[in-house]
Amino acid sequence: MFLRSEHTYLRALEPTDLDFLYTLENDTSVWHVGNTLTPYSKFVLEQYLENAALDIYTIKQLRLVICNHEQEAIGAIDLFDFDPLHHRAGIGIVVSASYRGQGHAAEALNLLLSYCQHTLQLHQVYCSVTATNHTSIKLFKNAGFEEVGVRKEWLRKSDGSWDDVVEMQRVF
Repeated sequence: MFLRSEHTYLRALEPTDLDFLYTLENDTSVWHVGNTLTPYSKFVLEQYLENAALDIYTIKQLRLVICNHEQEAIGAIDLFDFDPLHHRAGIGIVVSASYRGQGHAAEALNLLLSYCQHTLQLHQVYCSVTATNHTSIKLFKNAGFEEVGVRKEWLRKSDGSWDDVVEMQRVF
C-alpha cells in the first residue's frame, strides 16, 4: 500500500464506511469549521459513497479514510476544489476525538501531501483553519504550510460569536 506510514495509512472509501461516516459527519463539535449546521442522513451518505469512486478529475474532490494499523477507521482527509488547470487543491482533515494527539493527523497529512506532489503533480495546496484551532495551525505549519492571510469574523459559531479563519498555503 503506497499511502502508508509508521502508524497510519490512507485508503479509499468503502460501502462498509457508512456508519463511520455517519458518526463523523454528524459530530456537532466540528460543524462550525465545516460550513454545516445540519445533520447528514444515512441515505445521503449512501449516495455519496456511490459517487466517491469517481475519478478526482471528474468530481474535483477526493476523500480518503485515515486508518491506524489495527485497520480501524479513525478519520478522513479530503482534497476539494481540485483545479487541474492551476494544479491546486484545498485540504481538510478530521480525526475522531479519541484518536487525536497520537500523530495520525500529521502522518495522514504527510502521506496526502506526497500524493498531491508526486502523483497528482499539484503545484500548491491550501487550507482554512479557525484562528483558535492552534493544534491544526501547528499541524499545517509543521507540514510546510505558511499563513497567507486572515479572514476576520468569517465563521459564525452556535453561540452567536465569530471566529477568524487563517488561510494557509503550501507551494511545492
